[in-house]
Amino acid sequence: MKTNNVSLRFSPSTQTLLRLEGLLEFAAAIALYAHLGGNGWIFAALVLTPDVAMLGYLLNTRVGAFCYNLAHTTALPLALAIIAFLTGATTALLLALIWIAHIGMDRSVGYGFKSPDSFKSTHLSR
Repeated sequence: MKTNNVSLRFSPSTQTLLRLEGLLEFAAAIALYAHLGGNGWIFAALVLTPDVAMLGYLLNTRVGAFCYNLAHTTALPLALAIIAFLTGATTALLLALIWIAHIGMDRSVGYGFKSPDSFKSTHLSR
């Protein structure tokens, strides 16, 4: 019996919504960062830092995808932001906002979670 491999595909409208969500996440993080008096030069210098996780791809695609996805999930910077807010750690809160802005920026242009089979295969595009 032959089976077909069916991959999950998002409709264009779903992709548009996910990109819009990323754009709004990016804008909200920047607005809050500015509202808290964050330094624009520090923001510019650090906004691409989560992409250092791509170094995992030097080992193999499975490790690379894991590292990249871990650095590009909003759960970690949101947890950091909550802890920073509750403890009054302003610098940590600003760093969390930079991290969130990066993730939103990536999502708004179509970069998604990586599949372990290929760097270009994501939950937003192939």
